[in-house]
Amino acid sequence: MNAPYDEERDRAASYDDASAATPPPPPDPRAVPDPYLQGPYAQRQEQYAPQDPYAANPYAQQQAPYGQQSGPAYGEQPAQGYDGQAPQNYGEQPRAYGQQPYPPQGYGEAQPSYAPDQVYDQTQEQAYPPPQYHQPPPQQPYPPSYGDQPAPDDHGAHGGPGAADPYAHLFRDQGDDATRQLHATAPGGSAVDGSVPQPPVPQPPPDAAGQTQEVPAPLPQEPAEPASGGGRVSSLMKSSAVMAAGTLVSRITGFLRNLVVAAAIGVATLNDSYQIANTLPTMIYILVGGGALNSVFIPQLTRAMKNDDDGGEAYANRLLTLVVVGLAGVTAVMVIGAPLLVRLMSPDIASHPASMQVTVAFTRYCLPTIFFSGVYVVLGQILNARGRFGAMMWTPVLNNVVIIAAFGAFIWVYGGARTSGVDVTTISPEGVRLLGIGTLLGLVVQALAMIPYLRETGMRIRPRFDWRGHGLGHAAKLAKWTFFFVLANQVGLIVVTQLSTAAGLAASKQGHPGTGFAGYQYALQLWQMPQAIITVSVMTAILPRISRAAADGDVSAVRDDLSYGLRTSAVAIVPCAFAFMALGVPLSTLMYSSSGEAGAQNIGYILMAFGLGLIPFSVQYVVLRGFYAYEDTRTPFYNTVIVATVNAVASALCFVALPARWAVTGMAASYGLAYLVGVGVAVKRLRNRIGGDLDGARVMRTYARLIGASLPAALVGGAAAFGITGVLGYGFTGSLAAVIGGGVVLLAVFYVAARRMRIEEMTAMVGMVRGRLGR
Repeated sequence: MNAPYDEERDRAASYDDASAATPPPPPDPRAVPDPYLQGPYAQRQEQYAPQDPYAANPYAQQQAPYGQQSGPAYGEQPAQGYDGQAPQNYGEQPRAYGQQPYPPQGYGEAQPSYAPDQVYDQTQEQAYPPPQYHQPPPQQPYPPSYGDQPAPDDHGAHGGPGAADPYAHLFRDQGDDATRQLHATAPGGSAVDGSVPQPPVPQPPPDAAGQTQEVPAPLPQEPAEPASGGGRVSSLMKSSAVMAAGTLVSRITGFLRNLVVAAAIGVATLNDSYQIANTLPTMIYILVGGGALNSVFIPQLTRAMKNDDDGGEAYANRLLTLVVVGLAGVTAVMVIGAPLLVRLMSPDIASHPASMQVTVAFTRYCLPTIFFSGVYVVLGQILNARGRFGAMMWTPVLNNVVIIAAFGAFIWVYGGARTSGVDVTTISPEGVRLLGIGTLLGLVVQALAMIPYLRETGMRIRPRFDWRGHGLGHAAKLAKWTFFFVLANQVGLIVVTQLSTAAGLAASKQGHPGTGFAGYQYALQLWQMPQAIITVSVMTAILPRISRAAADGDVSAVRDDLSYGLRTSAVAIVPCAFAFMALGVPLSTLMYSSSGEAGAQNIGYILMAFGLGLIPFSVQYVVLRGFYAYEDTRTPFYNTVIVATVNAVASALCFVALPARWAVTGMAASYGLAYLVGVGVAVKRLRNRIGGDLDGARVMRTYARLIGASLPAALVGGAAAFGITGVLGYGFTGSLAAVIGGGVVLLAVFYVAARRMRIEEMTAMVGMVRGRLGR
C-alpha cells in the first residue's frame, strides 16, 4: 500500500546531496513522472477501482474503466502553460456535470449552507473558472451548452449511458467555494498560488511499443461521498416534488372546501355574493404588494442572503415590518370603503338591496385577509430563499380545513342549500357572521403557521424600521412596473366579473343556474389545479437559480432552465388540458352535484371552454419568470396589458353575441385566447432580451408530440365517458364511473402514444418515478 511513497522516498534519497547545495532545476517534461504530482494512488487506481465509490461518473457522456481516461491521452493534449503562461485550452473547460463533483451537492447531504447559495456559487464557478495551471487538460472539447441534450433512447447515437439523462444540463454548475478550494489544492494538501507559475504535469515515457501510456487524473485527497439522487437535478426534483405534494393536498382540500361551500349556499346569487367578497381581498392584496412580493423580492432576498453578513436576516425583517405596517393601513381603508368596492365589482349585485347588504357584510369580514396574506407571503418567500420550499405549499391546507369546518357548521345549523333554499333574502345575520369569521380565521391560521418553520431556519423575527439605504428603494422601483402589471390584470378581472355576474343573473331568471361568476370561479379553480401543482412547483424551485444565473451573466444557464421548465411542466399540462375538454362535464357533476345537477353541468361546460387555454397559460407563466430573473418588470407589464385587453374585448363580445346561458362559457374560451396572444408577444421579447434562441425547436417538438399523443387520447376517453353517462346519467354514480372509466382510457391511450413518440421528458419522469418506487 505504501509503494508509491517508498518509490518517492528512494528517488528523494538520490538527490539529497545535490539539493543541499543548489535548488533543483525545473522538471523536464520528458522526465519520468513524479508519482507525488500524479497522486499517490494514481498507479493503483485500477486495482482498487471496484472498491472506490467515486470510480463511476454517472453524468459523463462516455464511461471508461476506472484508472483509464475516457478522453484523449495526456500525450495527445496541448502542453499546459509554464513560465507564467496560461493554458492554451483555457476556454474549453468541460461541463461540470461531465465530471465528478467536488464535493457533490444536493438535498441528500447535510450541508451547512442553504441550497440557493450553493446554486449561486456553482453557477459562478462554471462561468468564471479560476486559473489552475497545474491541472490536467480537459478530457474532451467543451460541447454546446444548450439545446443538444441527447434523448434517453439515443444511446447508440451518443454513446454511453450518461447520455440517457435529458436534464444533464442542470449539473453543469456543480461545486461551491469548497469545490474551488479542492480544485486549487495540490495532492499534498497545499494550496496552489495562482500568481506563481506551476510546473507542467510531466508526460510519461514511451513504453516498449512506442505508445504513450495514459495516466489518470489526480483525485482530491479527501473526496466527499457522491450526491444521492443525481445531484442538482435530484435536488430540484425533490424540491418540486415536496411543493407539488403540498400543492396537491392543498388543492384537494380546496376542492373539498368548494364542495362544502356549494352545498351550503348553492351556486346562485348568494354564492356570487360570497365569491365577490372573497375575491376582493385577493385582488387588492395582489395590487398593492402581492405581485411585487411574488416576483421582485425573491431575487432581492436571495441576493441579500448571498451578500449580507447576516445572511439577509436584517433585510428580511425590514421587508416584513414594511409589509405589516403598509398592509395594516390598506386594510383599514378598504374595510371602510367596502360598499364602494362592491359597486365597482358588480353593479348588478349593488342594484339589489338584499344582495348588496349581504355582499358588503361578507366583504368586511373577508377584507382583513389582505393583511394576513401579506404576512404569509413574506414569510413564505423568506423560507423559499433559504431553501425551505415545502411550508408555503402545505400551510394552505389549514386554511381549507378551517373554512370547511365553518361551512360544515352552517350546514349543521341551517341545512344545505337544496333543503333549506337559503339565498340572499333568507340568510340570517348570524349565518353571514359564521361564514365570514370562518373565512377570515382560515387565513389567520395559515399565516401564523409559517412562524415555526421560520424559527427552524434560525432566523429571529424583529421589527426593523430603518428602511432607508438598505435596498428596499431599489426593490420599490422594480415593483412599480409590477404594480402596473397587476393593475392591468385586475382591470381585466373586474370587467369579466361584471359581465359574468350580469350574465349569471339573467341566466338564473331563465332557469339556468351555475352560469354566473360563481360557476366561472369554480371552473377556473379546477382548471388551474395542474398549473399550481406542476408548473408553479417547478418554477418556484428554479426561479432562484435562474435569478443567480442572470445576475452572473450566464445566458446559457437561463435558456437551459427555462427550456427545462417548459418541457417538464408540459408533460402534465398538455394531457390535462385535453382531459378537461373530454371529461369536463362528468368531473363537474361529480364535484358540484350537491348544489344541483343542472348547475353542475353548466360549470362543466365552462370548464371545457377553459380546457386548451391551460397550455398557453402555463407557458406564459414560465416565460415571464425569465424577465423577472433579469429584474425586468416593465416587459411583463406591457405583456399583461395585451392579455387583459384581449380578454376584456373578447369577453365583451361573448356577452353581447351569445345567449346569457353561454356567455360565461365564451368568456372562459376568451381567457385562453388572450394568453395565446400574450405568449407569442412574450417569447419574441424574451428572445430579444437574452439575445438568442430559447431552445424553440426542442420545446416545440416536445409540445407537438405531447399534443399528438393527447388528441386521440381525449377523443377515445371522452367517448367512453359520454357512453357511461348516457347509460348511468349524471348523478354521483354515473359521474364517478365516467370520470374513472374515461380517465383510465385517456391515460392508457396517451401513455402508449407518448411511448411510441419517444417523448424524452416523459420517459425520464417515468424512470424517476419507477426509481423512487424501487421498480
